[in-house]
Amino acid sequence: MNILFVTSTRIGDAVLSTCLLSHLIAKYPSASFTVACGPLPASLFEAVPGVERVIAVQKKRFAGHWVSLWTTVMSTSWDIVVDLRASALAWTLRARSRKTLRSNDEGGTIHRVVELGKLFDLSPPPDTKLWLSDVAILEAEAIIPKEFPVIGLGVTANWLPKIWPAQNFVALARRLIGDDGVFPGARIAVFGAEEERSLAQPVLEGLAEAQCIDLVGQKALPIVAACLAKCDLFVGNDSGLMHMAAAVKTPTIGLFGPSPAIRYGPWGKHCRAVESSEAYAELVGSESFNHRSAGNLMGGLSVETVEQAAHDLCAEIARGRHG
Repeated sequence: MNILFVTSTRIGDAVLSTCLLSHLIAKYPSASFTVACGPLPASLFEAVPGVERVIAVQKKRFAGHWVSLWTTVMSTSWDIVVDLRASALAWTLRARSRKTLRSNDEGGTIHRVVELGKLFDLSPPPDTKLWLSDVAILEAEAIIPKEFPVIGLGVTANWLPKIWPAQNFVALARRLIGDDGVFPGARIAVFGAEEERSLAQPVLEGLAEAQCIDLVGQKALPIVAACLAKCDLFVGNDSGLMHMAAAVKTPTIGLFGPSPAIRYGPWGKHCRAVESSEAYAELVGSESFNHRSAGNLMGGLSVETVEQAAHDLCAEIARGRHG
């Protein structure tokens, strides 16, 4: 059986789509999968069982990337084509079954994972999942110390308005690893892309060097995912890193302001979305709002609120383990 799975160019959306991919793998364990996605998330699919090929689709002018993808996959007779980009691709290929999804939830009233699950009538939908290779796990073990708890921080995002201020991350980290914190004496792993180092640098400089693990610029996403899996807690802005942390089952707290938590909060019972005191609609409701040019809009989310959420989540998880 041959299954083509076309997913997002963005890391976060690609990770969310793994809820469907994991469902298909469980239902068709002997199938051969081809995954088409953007270059950024492509490496996250390389260790997926049954995936024979990952096609990194580089966006081109005049939708030329779809022509390139069609040329690559048109010679195969597909049993199932899943196209989460709602392109015409699925209808131009030989396929026994086609599933395409165009979002009907522009108002952000249901979670993206719930929406994806409806494509296959899955209620509740499966959890998101990242598959880790032995190589990535060994690399992460060399990076993340075994002798200390580790709290991961995702201090960057793809646009400025939804980035919690650096001084708040520093204050939070100090509280969480203090004597009364959730993980006294823990180390702090700071995650981010190399091009985001200027955003992460104030956090790195605000923490004692001995407390901090600098993972900004770690380019290999499978290793990043394995490092996230080694963390005891992750706190981060609405970003691909946040969804990756949730997908490897690390207790995750996502920080939200000018993006809808109901739509893109970290998915799973081990996750929490903490929202600004200013409502999403209030923050982005102006006709002049432009997420690329607006200033920071996360000032309504206090350190105390996030700290309490961390305590509550960790306590709830501990009760579940001993209940």
